[in-house]
Amino acid sequence: MKYSKISLAKEAISHKGFVRKIPDIFRMVKLWRKGLYPVKSIDMILPLLGILYIISPVDLVPDFIIPVVGIFDDLAVLSFTIPKLIKEVDKFLLWEAEQKYSKTRVIDADIVK
Repeated sequence: MKYSKISLAKEAISHKGFVRKIPDIFRMVKLWRKGLYPVKSIDMILPLLGILYIISPVDLVPDFIIPVVGIFDDLAVLSFTIPKLIKEVDKFLLWEAEQKYSKTRVIDADIVK
């Protein structure tokens, strides 16, 4: 099945829970910068660079010169950045839960009727 860049970008932007995960993204980046969250640097840097590219006024294809094509490159970057970022945040939340509950001790017990 072939997807257009616009449909991929719409799917990436409308990803359920993306807005709710924004605070988790900031927490993930903060823990990664402190060295507490072990992850490959490339898995963090690429999505963050993609978001910076979208936000920055510098563009490979300027929007004001070629309006339609200028927007397509932003949508293409978004369509790859947001799903990668969501996947990394999900891994981070799993890691965070494991860290939280790894300190819980389980002892042997007998079931009494």
